[in-house]
Amino acid sequence: MKKIFLFICIIIFSGSIFGQLAVEKCSSRLLKSVALSNGEKILTWIFFNDKEKELNKYSDAPELLLAPRSIERRKKSNKEFELDFFDLPVNEKYLNELKNIGVEIKNKSKWFNGVSAWVDESQINEIKKLEFVKNLDVVAKLKKSQDIEDEYSGPIQKTNFTQSTHSLDYGNSFTQLNLINVPALHDSGITGEGVLICVNDAGFSTLNHECFDSLTIIAQWDFVDNDGDVSGHSHGTNVLSTIAAYKPGKLIGVAFGADFLLARTEKDPTETPVEEDNWIAAAEWADSIGADVINSSLGYIEFDPPYTSYTWESMDGNTCRITIGADIAVSRGIVVVNSAGNNYYHETHNTLGAPADGDSVISVGAVTSGGVRSSFSSVGNTVDGRIKPDVMAMGSNVYVAGISSTTTYSYSNGTSFSSPLTAGVCALLLSYAPNTEPIILRDVLRNNASQSSAPDRLMGWGIINAYASINDSALPVELTTFYANRLNSSVELKWSTSSEYNLNRFEIQRATFISKTINYNWEKIGTVYGQGNSSITQNYSFIDNTNRFSLSYYRLKMIDNDGTSKFSKTLKVGEYPTEFVLKQNYPNPFNPNTNIEFSVASTANIRITVFNALGEKVNEITNKSYTPGEYIIKYSAKNLTSGVYFYTMETEKFRETKRMVFLK
Repeated sequence: MKKIFLFICIIIFSGSIFGQLAVEKCSSRLLKSVALSNGEKILTWIFFNDKEKELNKYSDAPELLLAPRSIERRKKSNKEFELDFFDLPVNEKYLNELKNIGVEIKNKSKWFNGVSAWVDESQINEIKKLEFVKNLDVVAKLKKSQDIEDEYSGPIQKTNFTQSTHSLDYGNSFTQLNLINVPALHDSGITGEGVLICVNDAGFSTLNHECFDSLTIIAQWDFVDNDGDVSGHSHGTNVLSTIAAYKPGKLIGVAFGADFLLARTEKDPTETPVEEDNWIAAAEWADSIGADVINSSLGYIEFDPPYTSYTWESMDGNTCRITIGADIAVSRGIVVVNSAGNNYYHETHNTLGAPADGDSVISVGAVTSGGVRSSFSSVGNTVDGRIKPDVMAMGSNVYVAGISSTTTYSYSNGTSFSSPLTAGVCALLLSYAPNTEPIILRDVLRNNASQSSAPDRLMGWGIINAYASINDSALPVELTTFYANRLNSSVELKWSTSSEYNLNRFEIQRATFISKTINYNWEKIGTVYGQGNSSITQNYSFIDNTNRFSLSYYRLKMIDNDGTSKFSKTLKVGEYPTEFVLKQNYPNPFNPNTNIEFSVASTANIRITVFNALGEKVNEITNKSYTPGEYIIKYSAKNLTSGVYFYTMETEKFRETKRMVFLK
C-alpha cells in the first residue's frame, strides 16, 4: 500500500511540474526524480546539440586530443587514422554558460557530448531554456553485483598437467591459469609485454604488496573523489593481482608483463549506489591515454527506489548508457572485458549486469576449478536475443593477493575474478598479434572455447583456451617494422614480425605510380619465405637491384599455407635524403620501448647516444657506418628510471639533440 501511495504521489507531483519543466527536453525519469528530490540536487545528464566545429584543426594535430599510443591503436589493420565526432571535446563555451548559472559540473563526456552535473529544480528550469541544450536525463544509480563469500569451499580439483612441465612456478595460482591454458604461452615468452590494460574498480589498497614489485603503472585516477589517490577499497587489489602479480612460487598473473592504468570508479562494492558517469569518464580517460584493454569487474544491476536505475529488461545492448559507452570504447579499438555478474540463475530472463549486455563487450561468467558453472554466475540471454555470457573462466576459489599484509594471499569468489583472467588472456593475444581488432579477438576467444559448437545462456561459448586461441589463423601476422633504404642504385627493404602463424611466404611487390583511387603497375619482384610458426621477433630483408626509378612504391603480400593473404602498408621510396635529420622519437612519452628515426644523406659514421637530465651518458644506441637512406631503431629504456632524457645524433659534420620522456 505504501508503494502504491508513493506512486500516486509521484504522478500527482509530476503533473504539477510538467508545466514548469520542458517535457520535450526532460526525460520522464528525470521528472520522477525531481518529484522525489524534496528540493535536493539531482545528478543529471545535460546533453548538447553540437560540439566545437574545428575538426580540421584537430585533424592536423590529433595529439592535442589523444596520446600517440591511442592514435597508433586506432590504426589497427592498416586503416588510415581519422578523428571523428566522438573525439572532439565538449564545447567550452557551453560549460562556461552552465557554470554562470551555478551548475556544479561533475564529469564531462565527449562521447555523449554532454556533462553530468548536480542541479536542483530551479536550475533545471534555467538549463532547459538554453538553446544549445538538447535534452536532460537523470544519471542512473546502480549497485555492484556482489562477490560471493565461500560459495565453493570444497577441494580445488587438479588437472592432468602439473607445474613441473612449465617454466614458471605458479604456486597456488596454477589451477586458475592452467584451466584456461595460459602457462603454455608463458613458456613461449608471451607475457603481455607492450599492452596497456586499464582496470576499473572500487579502489586499489596494498599496492605495495610483494606480488606487485615489478608492476608498471602508467597513470591512475580516482573518478569518485577526482584526485590521484586510488587506494579506496581492497577489491581492486584482488582483481589486479589476477592479471598483474608476479611472485614465483606464490602468485603469477595472466599478463604480468603488461603495463597498467588504474581507475577508481566506485566507492566500494557494497549497497552504495554507483553512478554510471564515473565508469564512462574512466573509459574516455583510458582511450585518450592509449589503453588496449579495459577490465571491468563491475556488474551494475537495478537499485531500490528512490534511485533511478535499469532493470533486466534494459539489458538489450542499447538502453543502459554505461553499455553504450562500453561499445563506443570498442569502436575506438579497445577490448572491453566485463564480468557477467553474480546474480544467479533465473529460468525466464537474464540476470546480467550492465555493461555485460553490450554486443561488443566480452562478458565473462564463472566456473569452478573443475570447469562446472559456478551457481552464482549470471545468465543470459539479452532481451534482444543475443547469447550471453560470451565466455567463462575460473571464478570460484581464485587465488589473489591478500590485504592484511604485503605478504599474505587469499581465495576469492565471483565473476569479478573470471573477468580479469580473461582480460589477461586478451592482453597475451594482443602482445602476440598487436593489430588484432577487438571484435576479431572476441570471436577468436569464442571459437576456441570449450563449447564453441553449442553456446547457451548458461556458459556462452564456454571456458576460454589461451593456447588454442593464439594459434587461431584469424590472428594476423604482425609486422612491427617495415621500411626501405635507397642504397646507390638499389633499394633495401627491411621488416620484422612479432608473431607468425601458418605463414608461408612474403611476396614483395613494387609499383611506379599510385593515385588515390587507382594502383598502377604492381608487379612481383621477389619472394621471401617466413618461419611458418613463431611467437618471437623475426627479421627479414630484401634488396631490389632492378630499381631505376626516382619514385617507387613497395608492399608485402603475406601469404599463409592455406592461400589466404593480406597486404602490408605501402612504402614510398624517393630520392636519397638530401640532408642529415634526427626525428622526434615515437611514442613519446613511452614505456619502455620507443622508435628513433633518422635520415642519412651520404655514407657516414652515425653515433646516437642517450643522456640523462644531468648530461650523463646512459646508453649508446648505435655507433657505426650507414649508407644513404631512412632508418628506424627501436630503443628500450627498461633499465632506466622514469624521467626526462635526451638523445643526440652525431656525424663528423652534423649534431642534433632531441628530448624524450620515459614513464614507468
